[in-house]
Amino acid sequence: MGNSNILHLLKNSIIIAVVGASPKPGRDSGNIFRYLLNVGYKAYPVNPLYSDLFGYKCFENLTSLSKEVGEIDIVNIFRKSEDVEEVVDESIKVKSKSIWMQLGIINQLAAQKAIDAGLDVVMNKCILVEHRNLF
Repeated sequence: MGNSNILHLLKNSIIIAVVGASPKPGRDSGNIFRYLLNVGYKAYPVNPLYSDLFGYKCFENLTSLSKEVGEIDIVNIFRKSEDVEEVVDESIKVKSKSIWMQLGIINQLAAQKAIDAGLDVVMNKCILVEHRNLF
């Protein structure tokens, strides 16, 4: 996805699920979750290991988040590349609009599955870096 498409995606998204968000110090997932909130997105942490993240309800999975907030614009993934396909499957099931695999996360099969289901896909890019560069 090129810069103009990423800009369009970021401008037209409101709800972002941060899958794999962690409160552990130094983890990019927690820092990026807070950044997304600070720049005006409705960001929601998704991680079955926590009930709360920085004072925000943490959801067990995308299905439980979708039931509470409705349609998810971006599913921002902080999981190992080999674990992305299950996140994509659930994203398709809950009718998310797009998948964003963070920097260093590459899974061509999962990306193609998402594209085939009509989702936009960003892979191997940091949402924070892209947002800062474009806004």
